[in-house]
Amino acid sequence: MTKEKLKGLVALGSVLTAIGFILLLFSVDLGLTLAENWLVRRGGMDTSIYLIGVEGYTNKILAAGSILFGLGISTLIFVYYKILTINE
Repeated sequence: MTKEKLKGLVALGSVLTAIGFILLLFSVDLGLTLAENWLVRRGGMDTSIYLIGVEGYTNKILAAGSILFGLGISTLIFVYYKILTINE
């Protein structure tokens, strides 16, 4: 691998890590927003069903954020290892 490709991978890993971290931090707010939009589209519903929707949307965002954060960190670790082996 060339240094230019590794720089591109560092950028990709950084972006994935940042997006994943932001999703993890704001998962509750995003889950509430999505559940409120769902409530408006349906025209109203029981409170218990709404709370299940909030929990479901929050869990989806947590899962997506965790996956993106893990992929980003894994990419950065891989690139760091490759940079160490290229310099030797």
